[in-house]
Parts: sequence; structure tokens; C-alpha cells
Amino acid sequence: MPKLLVPVDGSENSLRAVDFVIKKAGWYREPVEIHLLNVQPPIVSGNVTMFISQDQLNDYYQEEGLKALASARAKLDAARVPYKHHILVGDPAEMITRFARERGCDQILMGTRGLGAIGSLLLGSVATKVIHLADVPVLLVK
Repeated sequence: MPKLLVPVDGSENSLRAVDFVIKKAGWYREPVEIHLLNVQPPIVSGNVTMFISQDQLNDYYQEEGLKALASARAKLDAARVPYKHHILVGDPAEMITRFARERGCDQILMGTRGLGAIGSLLLGSVATKVIHLADVPVLLVK
């Protein structure tokens, strides 16, 4: 079964990748395993952790992750395309590529801001970092 990883941040660009995956799912002869992934940036301030517990912080990450995944999940649900969703905390590019490696994903499909190669490099975009770190093909959907 082909495994596809779709990182989602709630943006229109990431939703275009979801639309592409919905269309692409029908191209395969066998069912496709789709993983939606949202990566939350960690709160690094020591001052914050003095006022809230680790459980509260974990709840916050989950709530924010579910918000970011909501539109993508709605699209896949409406198209009746099965998927699994995941929320991780850390550096987005590193977590995306680690997830793909650990889960044995065959491809990463993700949105891009469409700024071009030079603009993306200067901005240090997640897509650019994923391309450099990934062990599997990365398809950028504009």
C-alpha cells in the first residue's frame, strides 16, 4: 500500500496539496495510506512553563494542531478519502522528514508559497528544508 505524507499548516497552499492528493488517490491500483501531519513549533520560553503544566502545554499543542488540520480533514472526509492525522511538536522540516522515514512513507506532498527557488532559499522555507532532508520524493504543489 503506497503511503503518502501531507504536511498541513492550515494555509491555502497546504490545502491545495490536499486537493491534489484527493485527485491522486484514484490513480493508484491499490488503496493509498494518507497521513496528514501538523507540526507545532515548540514554546521555548522557560517563563511559560513556570505558569502552565506540561499537560496544559500538550493540550495547547493538540488544540492548535487540530485547528490547523480541520479544513484538510473536512476536505478528505467530504471526498470519502480515508486518512490518519498526526500532530507533532518541533522543527517542521525535521519532524516532517523524520515522520516520513519512521513511517515508511513513499512520498511527501506539500504546498509551497510559490516564491521561486531564490526566494525560498532566502526565507529558509520549510519546503526547501524538506527537499534537502527527505529520503523520499517530495512533490511541491503550487
